[in-house]
Amino acid sequence: MAEGKSLTWNMKGVLVIACNCDYGCPCNVNGRPSLGKCEGGWTWQIEQGVYGDLKLDGLSIGLYCNWPAAIHEGNGVATYLIDERADEPQRAALRVLLEGNAGGPWGIFRRTFSELHGPRYVRYEVDGDTNLPRVLAADALAVDLEYIRNPVTGETIHPRVVLPEGLVVKEAALVGTKQFKVKDDHVSYDHSGRYGAFGFFQYFGP
Repeated sequence: MAEGKSLTWNMKGVLVIACNCDYGCPCNVNGRPSLGKCEGGWTWQIEQGVYGDLKLDGLSIGLYCNWPAAIHEGNGVATYLIDERADEPQRAALRVLLEGNAGGPWGIFRRTFSELHGPRYVRYEVDGDTNLPRVLAADALAVDLEYIRNPVTGETIHPRVVLPEGLVVKEAALVGTKQFKVKDDHVSYDHSGRYGAFGFFQYFGP
């Protein structure tokens, strides 16, 4: 497979989202980021996927970013992670995708970055529990989700968002982050206790 050349592809699985916004994240409804800027990203746990005739099943990938304002206003700095278990053909395919050369959400995000760093190959530890997914990627990333609690009763609540025009997910469970840390030479932050979400994704391209 030639570098940068896109083949027909598709994938589906579980997407884990975290950022510095308040619970619910106003970006979901085209609002401004809660704190005026966006620091966060996504981990895609690929349950089934192909790039051309190359299988991508069982691999995880991540994109973590720092935008100085809203995402669509650009000038972001990002870094991307690839599961170290991927062999070289799989790594090449995932680079094409994450660098925005084959459509999908990554092609749109790429236009908002002034810098995209990577790939960084990491060992993923993924808890596939669909109740509350958990992601660790060596010392680069930790996302540990928790349910939001009613401040009066202390009971857990289970809000969801439906996004028919959603870029990365069409429906997601809204939660918080017990832990959300990114450590990289280019993108680093700790936004534990802020917005988290997860849901099913399915993409086709290019």
